[in-house]
Amino acid sequence: MATELTSQQITELTAKHTYGTWRYQKGWRPLHVVDAEGCYFIDGAGKKYLDFSSQLMCVSLGHKNQAVIKAIEEQARKLSYIGPGYATDVRAKLSQKLLEVLPKNLTKFFFTTSGTEANEAAFKIARMFTGKTKIIARYRSYHGSTMGSIAATGDPRRWAMEPAGKVQGVIFGPEVNCFKCPLLHTYPDCGIACVEYIDHMIKNESDVAAILVEPVVGTNGVLVPPKEYFPRLREICNAHGVLLIADEVMAGWGRTGKWFAIDHWDLTPDILTTAKGITTAYVPLGLCATTKKIADFFDDHYFSHGHTYEAHPLTLAPAIAAIEEMQKHKLVERSAELGEYLGQKLTALKDKHPSIGEVRGLGLFWGVELVKNGKSKEPFNTMTDKVSGKPLLVDKVAGEMMKNGVFLQAWISHFVFAPPFIITKEQIDEAIRTFDTALAIADSEVSG
Repeated sequence: MATELTSQQITELTAKHTYGTWRYQKGWRPLHVVDAEGCYFIDGAGKKYLDFSSQLMCVSLGHKNQAVIKAIEEQARKLSYIGPGYATDVRAKLSQKLLEVLPKNLTKFFFTTSGTEANEAAFKIARMFTGKTKIIARYRSYHGSTMGSIAATGDPRRWAMEPAGKVQGVIFGPEVNCFKCPLLHTYPDCGIACVEYIDHMIKNESDVAAILVEPVVGTNGVLVPPKEYFPRLREICNAHGVLLIADEVMAGWGRTGKWFAIDHWDLTPDILTTAKGITTAYVPLGLCATTKKIADFFDDHYFSHGHTYEAHPLTLAPAIAAIEEMQKHKLVERSAELGEYLGQKLTALKDKHPSIGEVRGLGLFWGVELVKNGKSKEPFNTMTDKVSGKPLLVDKVAGEMMKNGVFLQAWISHFVFAPPFIITKEQIDEAIRTFDTALAIADSEVSG
């Protein structure tokens, strides 16, 4: 009979034999998690943590949603796998559900097992459809870890793979960041220079197939564009015959208070990619959705793409259940309602803490940017600090919160607040109190 491992042994074995992602391996001691339910997860010592970022901004329905678990169990008994060349009940039913919630005119689907694969599919489809090769992406973006999607990532996770962008035909334009404009403009007097620069790029590049954007930028700061940005970007794409790809891997599925973030601007992209919340992350599933115009092209042109696990039945069933749970319990509306409450609570902290530079967000998706100097907007840390392994101020704050039972995602100079949609106001208050206290660490290091 095998000896049961202790919690310490499990942590040590994990660190010794598996890679900790996006980090130096030395000193990695991952927390041993044994259970999770609702808005909490529990470590090997029995301590509970309020999961205020839904892990990687993906466990939207909270842990142990019984309807989603039941769908996985039933599908495993019925048909656990069949190749993607066959039709299945679950594939047809999910396609019907997607037509109910996706932006209008997105009617043809390619199912993957991750967001990064969904973006890879989008790049190939865009290039096949247009006959052009270049993809415009933006700085302060993240689109995945495989070769094409990491090449299109603007943040430092790309740097180790250089010259990935050149190899994959990706060029970068400015992000939308009205707090600290990369073009040194001020909204609203800027004329939305960041989007006009995209127009300039297309005019000066010979071969642009698509522009790839997160409608609301995720890990790079929950950057919300002004109301004029997307209507103008749609005009630019139409004028030049360039496809608009909306990466909704993180911002989709009710996270911003609408089914998809692009819905805030009432327009349809040519291609939409998503993952994470589509199954509330219980099983890996990604989606690449296209318009009928793109779909019709492949009636008479070879569709050169596919995976062994494409449209895997076990991944599709929980997606149906997750969508039905969202509809049944009106969780998109709940995200919008509680998002206003969370936003008010976070905004109230700004006047209290000199380390807070800006609070921004939509729905239950908020970013809090920390600054070392409020006047210059100088951050405590930079992208170079992250890659070089320098200790980050935000990690100190997040570590203090973990000591007090609240988990919050931190990235270089900001935090991402993205709790499950089943969160209560009382739990929001608990997290805000913990964050309020932990910010004393940052306030003590403010320089001006």
